[in-house]
Amino acid sequence: MSTEMIRSKKLHKSYEGEVEVHALRGIDLSIKKGEMIAIMGPSGCGKTTLLNCLSGLDDISDGYVSIGGEDLNALSDNKKTEMRASRMGFVFQFYNLLPVLSAVENVELPLLLAGRTKDARKKAEKALDLVGLSDRYEHRPSALSGGERQRVTIARAIVNEPDIIWADEPTGDLDTESSDKIMDILCELNEKNGHTMILVTHEDRVAERAERIIHMESGVIKRDQNNGA
Repeated sequence: MSTEMIRSKKLHKSYEGEVEVHALRGIDLSIKKGEMIAIMGPSGCGKTTLLNCLSGLDDISDGYVSIGGEDLNALSDNKKTEMRASRMGFVFQFYNLLPVLSAVENVELPLLLAGRTKDARKKAEKALDLVGLSDRYEHRPSALSGGERQRVTIARAIVNEPDIIWADEPTGDLDTESSDKIMDILCELNEKNGHTMILVTHEDRVAERAERIIHMESGVIKRDQNNGA
């Protein structure tokens, strides 16, 4: 597991307004292929901003970010979008599922949007099988529990067999039992399929499942802890 997947050097992100907000203040970070990383810290410390900048969802103000050795700053917006579609999957706290679509339709949607229509339905069904929802293909989000909806979002994130999964508070809206099941799934995907996984969380019990914990405060990394997980 020596191949570097993600790197940032002197990464800065500022938001201009009446008062300029310095969200990230010189982040140096290296994440190896197949690592599972948790990013922790108080509200407003820059956790989600870091995830968005590393994944290319948000432009950086200064510094350098690379994915698999490729400089994100050197890519056009279209190329960044293509990279996210082909190499990344995203899991968010509030699901972002389309209510008019069934579970399997929500999962296959990224493939259809990317023009990868061949066997899209079979791949979506396989992804749902992996997260334990083989009996929920045709259920719409309103007919699923919170934990089941989050499992659908994980299936959607892995349907394109990505190198990297970004998860922003993936258990933040769930009860303890559902949270544990979601983390079981994410850990299994990391261990068996080798997905590089970056989790943003405020929950110690979630972070403890990761190999490394990045502790942030006021836009900087205060501690990079090997968790021995």
